[in-house]
Amino acid sequence: MISIRNIVKQYASHRALDDVSMEIEKGKVFGLLGPNGAGKTSLIRIINHITAPDSGQVLFDGQPLMQTHVDRIGYLPEERGLYKKMEIGEQILYLARLKGLSRAEAVKRAKYWFEKLEIQSWWNKKIEELSKGMQQKAQFVATVLHEPELLILDEPFTGFDPVNADVIKNEILELNRKGATVIFSTHRMESVEELCDSIALLHLSHKLLDGKVKTIRNSYRNGTYVLEYEGDKVLMNGGMPFSVLQETSLDGYQQIKLKLNYGAKVNDVLHYMLPQANINKLEEVVPTMNEIFIQTVGNSK
Repeated sequence: MISIRNIVKQYASHRALDDVSMEIEKGKVFGLLGPNGAGKTSLIRIINHITAPDSGQVLFDGQPLMQTHVDRIGYLPEERGLYKKMEIGEQILYLARLKGLSRAEAVKRAKYWFEKLEIQSWWNKKIEELSKGMQQKAQFVATVLHEPELLILDEPFTGFDPVNADVIKNEILELNRKGATVIFSTHRMESVEELCDSIALLHLSHKLLDGKVKTIRNSYRNGTYVLEYEGDKVLMNGGMPFSVLQETSLDGYQQIKLKLNYGAKVNDVLHYMLPQANINKLEEVVPTMNEIFIQTVGNSK
């Protein structure tokens, strides 16, 4: 749906994006990751047609990005932008009208979302009367009311308690199931693994990594496993096909975090251990996206 090709963006002496390219598939949830100052917000502003790149190109469904595409985008910025003194209901209707909805259609959709999120009593309240999390809900409604084809969500869970964060997460997934493409920018790596099909990692204006989440995690596999067995500790000797990284004992169970020796297979671990212990569990430790994030950014310094 979105093709980002060789984007460069310079602000005075600071280069925010340096030859950044990526593809965002239609109907998928795409995670845009990176530490503060990586260039994520600059890229989001370019996709939203708020600013223009100095060079490079953004394509929207194969066409050069134009202002007319903006009505097909819903943008939830990290810094919220609702008017504090304006009543929430009228404010949401106003923003929906800017996206091309008639007042009657805007009212119909607003009432649907207010009921869905159980915020009917907020219609005549002002933003300044709400907590940060409640303001977030109102902003989310304003973002999705016109049923955008592309949703851009910048730190959408900021300010939410765990219950409401889960509510919004499920709404995002439901919108995606109905066909919306989602660009999801966050520092919460657990959300990335739960929500995203693919990611791109930016750091210091460059793209360091991109691809499908499962493929990336598998590419960082390093032969590390956790083995749990019953009984006393097994005596480890020089002939074992692995090295022990960590060993713990708890309530008659022994747990080993191990790393396969070069050329060794999982079956070699079982062949070594089974004559000596009753094995309860042997599972691979695949690096999390949080671990990959830290490793990749750390190695780029």
